[in-house]
Amino acid sequence: MSDTTFTFRVEESLKEQFTLAAKGRDRSGAQLLRDFMREFVQQQQSASEHDTWFRQQVQAGMDSANAGNLVAAADVEAQFSARRAATRHKLESAG
Repeated sequence: MSDTTFTFRVEESLKEQFTLAAKGRDRSGAQLLRDFMREFVQQQQSASEHDTWFRQQVQAGMDSANAGNLVAAADVEAQFSARRAATRHKLESAG
């Protein structure tokens, strides 16, 4: 892997504060900036992967609904009402 130089402008006071903060962590400013860049790239990749997964899940749900695989709202409410009642019963029995 070859190295390259990344140059940008920053206020002198910010550079000084950053350098002092980096030294306080026994790191150079360059080391921290590389770490920040790696973390940012990883976060962006993770966000992109999650977005792709989420879009696939939404599309699968839409495809399923379009194919007629639906559950009536009243049936869903009845099922979860029963679950809530069972949970309440467990909590009351345990307490």
